[in-house]
Amino acid sequence: MSFRKTLVATLGALAVLMGFASKEARADEVIKIGTLAPRQSVWGQVFQVWETAVDKKSGGKLKLQFFYNGQQGDEGAMVGKMKAGQLDGAAITAVGLSKIYKPILVLQIPGALNTWEKLEKAQSALKGDFEKGVHDGGFELLGWGHVGRAHLFLKGDGKISKPEDLKSRKPYMWRDDIISPVFYSVAGATPVPLNVPEVLPQLKTGAIDTINAPSLAVEQLQWAPQLSQASNQVTGCAIGALVLKALPGDLRTILTDTGKIAGQALTTKIKSEDEAAFGRMKLTHFDVDQGAFDKAFKEVRKRLGQGTFDPALIKKVEEAGGV
Repeated sequence: MSFRKTLVATLGALAVLMGFASKEARADEVIKIGTLAPRQSVWGQVFQVWETAVDKKSGGKLKLQFFYNGQQGDEGAMVGKMKAGQLDGAAITAVGLSKIYKPILVLQIPGALNTWEKLEKAQSALKGDFEKGVHDGGFELLGWGHVGRAHLFLKGDGKISKPEDLKSRKPYMWRDDIISPVFYSVAGATPVPLNVPEVLPQLKTGAIDTINAPSLAVEQLQWAPQLSQASNQVTGCAIGALVLKALPGDLRTILTDTGKIAGQALTTKIKSEDEAAFGRMKLTHFDVDQGAFDKAFKEVRKRLGQGTFDPALIKKVEEAGGV
């Protein structure tokens, strides 16, 4: 059975349990949700099935309306619009989540969590605190979802073996990321800060030529055709979540039940899809000096523990990652 059919069956089972009215019923409430993901992407496939499940389970009283491809701006802008009441929710990565509760971004601290097993161990240990932090910030976290394992991707010729080799490159840095500036400072490189929708045009012009990102994101955001090389080594795992500013009282259970299933579907599917995306891209693979990168990552974690994150929190992540 295909992934889409499996997800439809799983989410649809919830609708059957509750019963549903005619699709002609007018929605009493529309939940507007922003995402950077394209509609045709793996994430978009899940969200479209989720829309159907919510519609059916609520008897047409509740509908989800997704705004794809960053139509509502980058993740920082989406969080701002949720706070202002212009958006009801968003599917965001750890970078966006850090705008609600900064400590969540520690899960993407360099060099500690480079396998799904390590990430999930740390996530399990810290999940309660993180979800409470999001709740205390005025938001509801419906479900976690993976984004992918990050690699270094290069445009054009030139090699990267050690972090200092990045000095001669033009690396992209997500404008809202608070970890990347520390890493590039340690490497002695000068990154180009951009919002995600700005990356593709800047890649095309050559204004940036180096990206540290998950393979699936690189593929689905159409960055891959502009790139020529990819590192075999994983620099870290990227995570995300489905977040709402507020849940309608009488329809709350519908969103929480289906939202958790959608998050679980993403978590499971992304693991295989991200690996497949790495293999699908016709790029030249290269190896980095892992020892040199590990040394740099250790220094980054040390600096981040001097004000950005609680040192005890970093230690918990390092313990989960075995570093």
